[in-house]
Amino acid sequence: MSPAPPAAPATAVIPNVASTRQYIGAWAVLSVLQYFAAEAAVAMAWAGKRPYDLRTGYISDLGALHCGIYSGRDVCSPLNWLMNASFVVQGLGLLVGAVLLTSGLLRVAARPGTRVDWARREPWVAASAVRLLTGAAGAGTIMVGLVPEDAGSPLHYAGAITYFVAGGAALLVLGALWLRKAGMAWFLLVCGGVSLAATATGGLTRMMVPEPGTLERLMGYPVTVGMAAAGLVIAQRVHRHRKQRQAAAAAAAARATAV
Repeated sequence: MSPAPPAAPATAVIPNVASTRQYIGAWAVLSVLQYFAAEAAVAMAWAGKRPYDLRTGYISDLGALHCGIYSGRDVCSPLNWLMNASFVVQGLGLLVGAVLLTSGLLRVAARPGTRVDWARREPWVAASAVRLLTGAAGAGTIMVGLVPEDAGSPLHYAGAITYFVAGGAALLVLGALWLRKAGMAWFLLVCGGVSLAATATGGLTRMMVPEPGTLERLMGYPVTVGMAAAGLVIAQRVHRHRKQRQAAAAAAAARATAV
C-alpha cells in the first residue's frame, strides 16, 4: 500500500488569476505586436532618396520629424507620427501590464494548478523584478516616441537603451521563473539573451557595423516578440481560469434551481 501523498503546506495556495484586472493586463502586454504592423507601414511610406533598408536603416529614423541629413544618413519619414505613436502605445501596453499583472499570477501562469508557497521569497522577488523591469522598458519606449531622434535631446537614446536592457532582463528573469514549468521559458531566455548580447555588441562597437539596422533589430525585436509570447501565455491562463469559474458558477446555479 503506497503512502499517502504529503499534504500541501498551509501557506501554499492557488492565487486568483481570473479577475478582469489580470485579463486586461495580459492583453495589454500582448498588444505590443502592433509595433510590427506600424513599422512596416511607415517603412513603405519612406520618402528618402533611397528606399528604406531594414538592414542598414535605424529604427529611430522612421520616427524622425524632419527630412534631411541626420548623422550622415538621408532621413525622410512622412509617417513619423505613426511610428512615434506606435512606440508610445507599445510602452503603455508594457506599463499597464506591469501594473495590472500581479506577482502571484506571474508565478503560476506557466503551469495551471500551480500552488504558491507564500513562505518562499525568491520567486516573489523574481516576479516583482519582472514587473519592475517591464514597467521600465515601457517607460523607455514611451520616451522614444515622445522625443524623436532629431529632437535634439539625449532622452531619446536613454529611452531606447532602457527598453533594450530592461526588456531583455525582464525576459531572462521571467524565463528563469518559468523554467521547468513550460517550454516557453526557453524561448523567453533566448529572446532576452539575444537582445542583451546585441545591445552589448552595439555599445562596444558604437553601432559601427556593416548592418546597424540588423543589429538594432536584434536588440529590439526579441524584446517585443518575447513580451508578446509571455502575454499570450498569461492571457490563455487567465482565460482558461475564467471559463472554469463560469462553468462552476453555472453548475452551482443549476443545482440550486433543481433543489
